[in-house]
Amino acid sequence: MTSALAVPAVFDPALSLDAVGPIPVNEPLLDGNERAYLLDCIDTGWISSEGPFVERFEAAMAAKVNRRYGVGVANGSAALDIAVAALRLGPGDEVILPSFTIISCAAAIVRAGATPVVVDCDPLTLNSTADHYAAAITPRTKALMVVHIYGLPVDMDPILALAERHGLAVIEDAAEMHGQTYKGRPCGSFGHLSTFSFYPNKLVTSGEGGMVMTDDPELAERCRSLRNLCFNNRQRFIHDEIGWNYRLTNMQAALGLAQVEKLEQTVARKREIGRVYTDLLADLPGVQIPLTGTNYAEGLYWVFSLILDDSMEMDAKAAMAVLADHKIGTRPFFWPMNEQPVFRKMGLFEGVSCPVAERIARRGFYVPSGVGVTEIQMRRVAAVVRQVLK
Repeated sequence: MTSALAVPAVFDPALSLDAVGPIPVNEPLLDGNERAYLLDCIDTGWISSEGPFVERFEAAMAAKVNRRYGVGVANGSAALDIAVAALRLGPGDEVILPSFTIISCAAAIVRAGATPVVVDCDPLTLNSTADHYAAAITPRTKALMVVHIYGLPVDMDPILALAERHGLAVIEDAAEMHGQTYKGRPCGSFGHLSTFSFYPNKLVTSGEGGMVMTDDPELAERCRSLRNLCFNNRQRFIHDEIGWNYRLTNMQAALGLAQVEKLEQTVARKREIGRVYTDLLADLPGVQIPLTGTNYAEGLYWVFSLILDDSMEMDAKAAMAVLADHKIGTRPFFWPMNEQPVFRKMGLFEGVSCPVAERIARRGFYVPSGVGVTEIQMRRVAAVVRQVLK
């Protein structure tokens, strides 16, 4: 693929809807061993969570992120539930997390009976920083949940140092960071526990699926128990604790293993997609595009985001509607946790303001940037975006 350097002032007919067709916001690539491994599941009859691909997938992911243990689960939300429960967080405990994230993060804390405390994020990296977390620590704080957002990792070292000073547990949500590194160290290798999602828009997908990672053998065993209904070790169907049926199937693991095998190529592809879009849209006035990197990481471009300047009359919702008319798929940004109606009904986050998260939720969205997007599709997206936002 070669990066396009300019978009003609007059719309190129070769980039029309008739020429290019509808463009989905995400399309995975299943061009490795996915078919062969799935057929193996069918041919052998191993389709449940007891099949051999589960352990192979867990081991492959653990090796990629330099963890001792990987525990495959049903999805990324399940991974967060198990991580919170494994640390025995509960009533009276506060867990600090970004307001700008998916609801699964806060929901896992609420379901455990603990209290989520949300903080704002940096307007350029979109990640929360050590300063954000430090300002929210109280005597009731027991853990920090760190979430890497959209393509750049959180600056981890200051947060890990903060957690150590205060004796706090760290959960690292690396759902969007497959293959990304922080100062050369794999995302997913930090904290007491880390979590991944394998939804189809992730760099490694198993359709659904997730994983909890740790270096602690006791935490790993507790995670395995929690994902499997907490069966008593002495006799099946006797339970001393409530767990979940959050098991990962052999077929999901087969897909995931095939995806892990080509993760380096997928990361390279994502970064090339980011370079193409950056070349096409860097000079568009009034639009903030992702940073190409920081002093601790190169951008991964899990998604290619656009944040509209406040001076533009059109907000993200309006821009997305126009792009939808042109058959270009988009997705809105996360809606801040402090503004979620379900949490407001619970009496959470009263009087809490996260101005950056609240602004980018209204001004930001992302364009088609899955690994299956083609250069001609990106050219059309950029051309229409320029027309809509000029």
